[in-house]
This record gives sequence, structure tokens and C-alpha cells, in this order.
Amino acid sequence: MANKRTKADRLERQTEQQEKKVDRRPEKMEKKPSTLAPSSGEPTIPIPIEQQIQKHAYELYEQRGRTEGHELDDWLQAECEIKRTNAAAT
Repeated sequence: MANKRTKADRLERQTEQQEKKVDRRPEKMEKKPSTLAPSSGEPTIPIPIEQQIQKHAYELYEQRGRTEGHELDDWLQAECEIKRTNAAAT
């Protein structure tokens, strides 16, 4: 039988998640080379935007330490960044 979670257990879990949280402010984010751009010498192959967003959202999830509950935030942030990148490229 599963153990019932107590208020103390929930509080401890929330505290652990807060400690793992990544600051999402752009000026403090680590700059990594884009994984969507091809390396020099490779041909450019267009990737559907939804697939680009999905991949970038997963990267954000991994950067945050794979903490659950931020799927929508990751998706919306990835969508905004991908659309901004695509708009700047055109």
C-alpha cells in the first residue's frame, strides 16, 4: 500500500525543487551554441517549426535538471525563441 504524503513531505519536495530551479532571465542564462544551426560545411535542411520547438523545449527541461511540472513554460519559451530566431534569419 502506498504511503500517504504528509504536508512535511510536500514542503520538503517543494524546497528541493526550488533549489534545483534555474534562473530563466536571459542575461544570466548560459550561452550555448544553437543545436538547430548546421555546422560549417553541412547542407542546410529545413526542420519543421514544431519539431524545432519540441527539441528546444526538451533542452530547456534538461537544463532545469529534469524537474517536472514546467512543460507549458518550456514549450512557450522555446516557441518564442525559435520564432524570434526564424524571424531574424529572414
